[in-house]
Amino acid sequence: MERKAPVLGKEELEEFRQRTKDFYEGKITKNDYKGYSGRYGSYAQRGGKCSMIRLRMAGGRLTKDKLLYIAQSIEKYQVKRAHLTTCQTIQLHDLDADAVCGIMEGAMEHGIITLGGGGDFPRNVMAPPLSGTERGEYFDVLPYAGKAEEFLLSFLDAKKMPRKLKVCFSSSPANVTHATFRDLGFVARPDGKFDVYSAGGLGNQPKIGLLMAEAVDPSRILYYILAMREVFLEHGNYEQRGKARTRYMRDKLGDEGYRQAFLEKLAQAEAGEDLTIRVETEEITKKPDGTRVSGSRVLEQKQAGLYSVLYHPLGGCPDPAVFGRLYDVIKDMEAVELRIAPDETLYIVNLTGAEAEQVLDATQDSARTPFESSVACIGASICQAGVRDSQTLLEEAVEAVRKAELPAFALPRVHISGCPSSCGTHQIGQIGFRGGVKMIDKTPRPAFEVFFFGCDRQGEERFGQAAGIMLQEDIPAFLVEVGKEAAASGLSYVEWEKDNRDRLLEIAGKYTA
Repeated sequence: MERKAPVLGKEELEEFRQRTKDFYEGKITKNDYKGYSGRYGSYAQRGGKCSMIRLRMAGGRLTKDKLLYIAQSIEKYQVKRAHLTTCQTIQLHDLDADAVCGIMEGAMEHGIITLGGGGDFPRNVMAPPLSGTERGEYFDVLPYAGKAEEFLLSFLDAKKMPRKLKVCFSSSPANVTHATFRDLGFVARPDGKFDVYSAGGLGNQPKIGLLMAEAVDPSRILYYILAMREVFLEHGNYEQRGKARTRYMRDKLGDEGYRQAFLEKLAQAEAGEDLTIRVETEEITKKPDGTRVSGSRVLEQKQAGLYSVLYHPLGGCPDPAVFGRLYDVIKDMEAVELRIAPDETLYIVNLTGAEAEQVLDATQDSARTPFESSVACIGASICQAGVRDSQTLLEEAVEAVRKAELPAFALPRVHISGCPSSCGTHQIGQIGFRGGVKMIDKTPRPAFEVFFFGCDRQGEERFGQAAGIMLQEDIPAFLVEVGKEAAASGLSYVEWEKDNRDRLLEIAGKYTA
């Protein structure tokens, strides 16, 4: 297999620079610029006064070299806002045209891809952030995610797809990448093979993926990726953008019709060029230093004596200076790197005990409780498609919960999306919120629809139950009331909820009436 990803050449970069300049001078409409710039992983933010750029990180893997480049770019261009996304990418915000173009151009030299970060292209391939280090995982899927990313990038200049395509891998039933409900998911098995799921997705009309194949040898994953792309090209909806995702093809073809169409494309792929792959798993041979460390942000790796430290900035928006701070701490540490998780957490992996203590010291602004590690999209103050400001809601809720002095176990992580797109994965949270409006005395007010009882664990997948619309200003009080009731029971929220679902809905009813 010889396929290469497109390279962003000087002429193309200069064209992007000129079109961006034209947009900010009012010579290009917002919609026309969005249709153009998405290919390059950049969009104008709400208000059309500045831009963001999305840096792809296959499998969420952030090496020291990439970390250094990001830290240097943040310093050079005085970047004030960064966001860890639920698709394991890094977004830099509030950029002028020079910053966007400069970061994009320099990123290529460090293996950071921006192409395909937006628009109708294959998106960042996802993998569990602790792949290769996590106790209990079936096998390390990260190398396969890397191969899948390389393959998908080779299609950027091929025939246009109806819309974006998301491919991901899971390594255990924890299903942290939501592999069983993505466009294409490779689900690891105890026997070292994959089950393959297709045509799932969050957002409008969410669907759990269809099981397309069982016990697939990992060497054959590219055949399934090619089949997914080809069936999308043939049956995807090019006329109605709102219906142009793979899950809608099942409405058109029926589940069995879709499965048959996929298997036909798979047979054609297998009869074509040789797409068999081989990967070499990187063995971690680092020696521990004998230092023992523990705590809520420390995980023991399957490599004896080594640790991972988690760092969750509020709303997935770290102080941009943290990238430089972390680089300074880990630059001389053997085999240490960062991994971005789909819940907006950063993991620093392959640490000795003493190294873990240094990283803990450098990330003291991390979330302190499950609730503080809640997931929120970037929100309507930044995103053109956003309806409500997810980040502000989370900040208000965290402030109220801290003021109420609730114990750490009283509330779960919540998931907040500013619009129906579910970038904050509200549909699979125990508690989720989706931005909207509520009419009060014939006046629209900022509000969020609340969802309960979602779950992403493999075999237990379910989308949350909608339970009414709350005014944004009332949500902090609702969360405090629920947290107080759970705390009074002496149980964790998870344990309390099991036997008190009717009571939870009753409390919510007071705020949705």
